[in-house]
Amino acid sequence: MKKELKILMVDDHPVIIEAYKNILASTELVDEYEFIIDTAVNCDTGVQRIDASATDKPYDVLFLDVKLPHSSDGKIISGEDLAIYARKKLPRAKIMILTTYNEGHRIQNILKTANPDGLLIKDDLTSKELTNALNKIMNDPPYYSVTVSKYFRKRVINKAISPLDDINRKIIYYLSQGIRTKDLTNHVNLSLSAIEKRKAQIKNILELKTSNVNELIKEAKKRGFI
Repeated sequence: MKKELKILMVDDHPVIIEAYKNILASTELVDEYEFIIDTAVNCDTGVQRIDASATDKPYDVLFLDVKLPHSSDGKIISGEDLAIYARKKLPRAKIMILTTYNEGHRIQNILKTANPDGLLIKDDLTSKELTNALNKIMNDPPYYSVTVSKYFRKRVINKAISPLDDINRKIIYYLSQGIRTKDLTNHVNLSLSAIEKRKAQIKNILELKTSNVNELIKEAKKRGFI
């Protein structure tokens, strides 16, 4: 008898979701599992699906893209935040993050903040890769695609990469929404001097030579932090 596997797929590109579903439907895993799949295309809907699942039948697996439309309250601004939220609501669920971002800082942040059971770079993705990843995280997590594995090897050789933590990412987010630095104290539980220190830290992590806010936002968007 097949085991029911309840899955939530969150990606703002419906064609990507359909591709994942088609891959699962065509793999040997269908002999073992009956897939029950829900979908969402933004953080708000993702939260709604997670909340509903927590009070009914919890999801077994979540497939989360990193770059998603922000929640309407601005509290969840990426798939990383959604993963953190899901960990609290669905502690038994396996979380797989799939993203186009392959730069070292981005991989580091995803691993540190979301701590997913699986992390796949979409450029690495094949039908076989997705099948292997799902099988691995269900039985013996974690699973990392080849680009992520290369990052680990480079990190052993080179010095550790400094991550952008949740507070730093929120500072970038509010700046990108037009909030002035002096007003960030109304949105982040830090003093103005502490926020200024954080901005300097962000500048160094992003390897910027200027303190210009627009340049900071531009580089953060380029690297997929907002």
